[in-house]
Amino acid sequence: MSFDPLYKVHNAAHAGQIPEKTYKLIVERFQLVKEGIKRVEDASGLKYPYFYVEPSMVISTSAAEFAQFGIFFARTIPVVGDDNLLRVVVQITAPLVAFGLKGTIHAILAHEFLHYLELVSRIVRMNIVSDEISGTLFEGRYADSGKLLEERAVFKSDPALLKHITTRFPEGFRDYKLEDKAIKLWMDKHLPTIRVPIDANVIKIPVEAMARLQVEQAVRDKIAEFEGMKLRKRKNPTGYV
Repeated sequence: MSFDPLYKVHNAAHAGQIPEKTYKLIVERFQLVKEGIKRVEDASGLKYPYFYVEPSMVISTSAAEFAQFGIFFARTIPVVGDDNLLRVVVQITAPLVAFGLKGTIHAILAHEFLHYLELVSRIVRMNIVSDEISGTLFEGRYADSGKLLEERAVFKSDPALLKHITTRFPEGFRDYKLEDKAIKLWMDKHLPTIRVPIDANVIKIPVEAMARLQVEQAVRDKIAEFEGMKLRKRKNPTGYV
């Protein structure tokens, strides 16, 4: 059964929630997403997880920083379906597709793929019940970058992609031009926006659902390979052995 990652965007446009011009822009630029997905798959040797475009801007807020907010341009989310099976899904927001540069889009897709691998690894080991809670936006950005597999292990065959990732994710993602465009051309125009308190952005997965996560042996083997390369790099800071 085929799955259209733009189905929610189509529905939002038909319902009049997104202007026709913006809708066409998202559809036209979705080609950059498809190119990025293929690039990640070619570099990692693994298939990208289910992904879709959310026709909303997703922002995070913090009670401690009431005058500020952060923007989630993509998120990796565990979902328990009607069949009670657990799936890990990547949510890509429409503002990223509409306004992001090619390198930025590809870097974010690769970053979320690292989240996917890390989450699958922890679930397979039954090493997660709830993720850490971040009380401020800074802590959220720091925690986001501190628990991933080594990108150089996963994407070592694509140096240009690695450069995109390391440039845009020094300590959490920041792209001021993209953020400015998203605010001016999306949020300020009162297009669909979802607000998520930063301390509510917590992963909670029932143990029964974790046990039903279907992971192919090839994926398990690849993750183990990537983690092994990460361990060797820690022991030898000068490079891989």
